[in-house]
Amino acid sequence: MSERETFNGHSVFTLSDVAMSIHKVIERTYNRQYYVKAEILKLNHYPYSGHCYPELVERVDGKIKAEMRAVIWSAKFKDINDRFLKITGEALKEDLSVLCLVTVQFSPKHGLALHIEDIEPSFTLGEMEKNRAEVIERLKKEGVFTKNKEIKLPQVPKRIAVISVETSKGFSDFVNTLRNNKKGYVFHHELFPSVLQGEKAVSGMTFQLGEIRKRLTDFDVVVIVRGGGGDVGLSCYDDYRLSAAIATFPIPVLTGIGHSTNTSICDMVAFRSFITPTDVAFALIERFEEFEAAVDGAFLKIASRSQLRVSEEKDSLHALVSGFKSQGLSAIEKHKSSFSGVCIDIGRDCRRVFSENSSSLSVLKGILKVGAARQLKHSRSTLPDVFEKIVRESTGMLGRRNSECSNLSDKLELLSPQNILRRGYSITYHDGKAVTDASALSPGDRIVTVFHKGEAASRVGE
Repeated sequence: MSERETFNGHSVFTLSDVAMSIHKVIERTYNRQYYVKAEILKLNHYPYSGHCYPELVERVDGKIKAEMRAVIWSAKFKDINDRFLKITGEALKEDLSVLCLVTVQFSPKHGLALHIEDIEPSFTLGEMEKNRAEVIERLKKEGVFTKNKEIKLPQVPKRIAVISVETSKGFSDFVNTLRNNKKGYVFHHELFPSVLQGEKAVSGMTFQLGEIRKRLTDFDVVVIVRGGGGDVGLSCYDDYRLSAAIATFPIPVLTGIGHSTNTSICDMVAFRSFITPTDVAFALIERFEEFEAAVDGAFLKIASRSQLRVSEEKDSLHALVSGFKSQGLSAIEKHKSSFSGVCIDIGRDCRRVFSENSSSLSVLKGILKVGAARQLKHSRSTLPDVFEKIVRESTGMLGRRNSECSNLSDKLELLSPQNILRRGYSITYHDGKAVTDASALSPGDRIVTVFHKGEAASRVGE
């Protein structure tokens, strides 16, 4: 055995010496299987090789207290994952609390690792139920657990914001059921696409709820629907963030996410939950049918009451008319004798007044006749003077107008083109139009110049 190297009186060990020593200690000390409770921080599964290298942590008050690397070889990983999925409805994934059956191993080359032999699904299932209870309790403590249920659903919710996957059967069933309703009700829907299960579902659906909130006045109700796939990957519907977003949403949220075994927290806090997307559609159609039935009932009630009121008023009117007729005839009979007496008195008084004023009328007639004759005689004597004045004024006015016309005629004659040409001026024409601007002509244009006597043709030079 070679002598070990020393330094300052202390033995010097190689790294492999230390690693092998640790390996022997761990192999001797941890010589059986142990159950370890931890949380999967990162799964690190490699599909090509099938091996999985989870990073396990222990948290206390949200802070990591311990962290260790683990290994699940491909053959074990498939068996563990299949059994885990069958029992919990979830595949192995990050952020899950697990109870692992492990062996502690140390490799001089790769270091310390926990080799996972099995994972107990019932433990994780219990942790999931515990988490559900904590989320429900938290929502109730915050006073929002029933908040969405307290919102009033519109009488006819026809503008629908749908969170789903465009290619999913659930979305197709929902839309087709609405479109093919027997009564022909018209619904308007808009799709806000999102992953509906698995790790990305929570962030996807909460994001789309935020987008719908920005356009809140465009919609009456929000519908979250999925179809097919069973209950696998649906733990997202027990997530606090998504449940709180639905519970506090300002308009009603309806869910049809297809849980067949139990009710999710999102179903609990939604305005109303249904098993299938088709059930959601039928509920909306039923809302329209109820409104139509209420309208029809109100119409029949109004029609019935109107007919009864008309009949009652008609009977009342007939009674009133009969009463008026009877009272009128009675009054006529009662006052008939006094009316006759009044007529006789009026006739007598008229004759007396006419007799008393007949002499005055004769005098007035004579006065009017004499006055009219005098006025007519006066008008006849002044008529020749008026006629002579009219003739005199007309003759003077005509003379003045003739003189003005003669002066205007002389001026027009002086300004006529012939007189202007006679004074030495000329007129140039191009294409039959008088030229007033030389810039309107181009070299080579043919022009005609008209003089007092005759005319001459020429072409424009440069």
